[in-house]
Amino acid sequence: MKAASLTEIKKELNAVPPGQLVELCLRLAKFKKDNKELLSYLLFESHDLQAYIEAVKGNMDTEFAAEPGRGHVYYIKKHLRKILRNTNKQIKYTGSKQAEIELLLYFCTKVKNAGIRLNDSLALANLYQQQLKKIAKAISLQHEDLQYDYLKQLEDL
Repeated sequence: MKAASLTEIKKELNAVPPGQLVELCLRLAKFKKDNKELLSYLLFESHDLQAYIEAVKGNMDTEFAAEPGRGHVYYIKKHLRKILRNTNKQIKYTGSKQAEIELLLYFCTKVKNAGIRLNDSLALANLYQQQLKKIAKAISLQHEDLQYDYLKQLEDL
């Protein structure tokens, strides 16, 4: 079975009565945890982006506080990738470049302050550099005043 295009889905959703639309959304949320998380964000947290960013930063703090394993570079790398995967998922839910910049800057700051020696592993160094590139790209799409503020933070890293 081939999936319909977004325009076809949009047309069909406009024709669906509101009660049935609620049932469709609930059924969609049952199938995947990501769908449920996105629906929760859209319904409960999308009205206050700054509070959501602070909540995600709090989650990052608890994940960084957890011990990554035996202190071996392999376990540290896995731990950082897990944190980054969760952070990127939260960024995707917001759809905001400002949230992306703030959360990735916070991630890089936490990595730097955690005392992780990035030069010990090429994979760790690349992971960190990729995040810096993503931040720089997102900053370039912002307003000039915001660019200046964010570039100062990026230079500190």
